[in-house]
Amino acid sequence: RMPASIPEADRRHRASAAFSLSFLSLVFSITAFSSSYWCEGTRKVAKPFCKGDSKGELCIRFNSPEGNSSQAVQYIWETGDDKFVEKRFHAGIWYSCEEMINEEGEKCRSFISLTPASDRGVLWLSIVAELLYVVLLLTGNILMSVEMCYYSSVIDGLKINAFSAVVTVLAGLLGMVAHMMYTTVFQMTVNLGPEDWRPHTWDYGWSYGLAWTSFACCMAAAVTTINKYTKTILEFKHKRKKLERSFRIQYRFPEH
Repeated sequence: RMPASIPEADRRHRASAAFSLSFLSLVFSITAFSSSYWCEGTRKVAKPFCKGDSKGELCIRFNSPEGNSSQAVQYIWETGDDKFVEKRFHAGIWYSCEEMINEEGEKCRSFISLTPASDRGVLWLSIVAELLYVVLLLTGNILMSVEMCYYSSVIDGLKINAFSAVVTVLAGLLGMVAHMMYTTVFQMTVNLGPEDWRPHTWDYGWSYGLAWTSFACCMAAAVTTINKYTKTILEFKHKRKKLERSFRIQYRFPEH
């Protein structure tokens, strides 16, 4: 008797799990790549002089109300950290933004222009790797959706499955390298970047965490895809052995 075929529902369940993980990875990577919250922190800058009737703790007031007198130069130098104000900033692959003192909104600059010239090539490599990461994730998603929705036979599905596994693994490796290169470039920019940008305190932001979550989902999708491929191959081998055993039995004891 012919052995039972590989359960269709099980194959589709594993294929949908791999596609869901890969799709999440694609959404997370695009969100992180386009945002500017890879790193967040504060910059310590000197308070500006108060203008006109402006009051508050975000500017330095003169000793004398007479702005034109020679004593106006002797403004109050507050001691310690009181003469400084901390401005929050956030930076990503494309640009860096910081809040403005006594004004609403943010001032943004290109992060590429802030990077030291010696590390700018590494940053461009990181950007290219991130773009390739997104492209390969998109390719893997398309292949997995084709495998789920349409293929003429299990063999065709295995071919698509194998190709999507290779593409997803390659995407994960590129994503890991891109994230690590950007981390190195940012740390070098903190140490060697322009004086008017260097942060006082900083830490990684939600975009950085989202980028690594995308990498984790990508690798999980790759493992699921490879597992599906391996399990299907093993089931085929088991089916073939049972079929050969059945033929040998029929050959030894032919039915009259």
